[in-house]
Amino acid sequence: MRTQPVRQRVQSHRDRLRAAGLRPVQIWVPDTRRPGFAEECRRQSRLAAQADKADTDMQRFMDEALADVDGWTE
Repeated sequence: MRTQPVRQRVQSHRDRLRAAGLRPVQIWVPDTRRPGFAEECRRQSRLAAQADKADTDMQRFMDEALADVDGWTE
């Protein structure tokens, strides 16, 4: 028995996925290994925390929403 070359197997697999109504999508994500990544995460987190702290209306809304979840898991 002779096996198909990898390229043909991959193409066959992709063809089956397309026939099932799927399409390929390429997604770019941040490189977590890049120097400075962790510091940038901390910087953005601090900015978000500061913005949240300054937005008293949002904090009140979140507190009210949290108070309204009693019984959801029962």
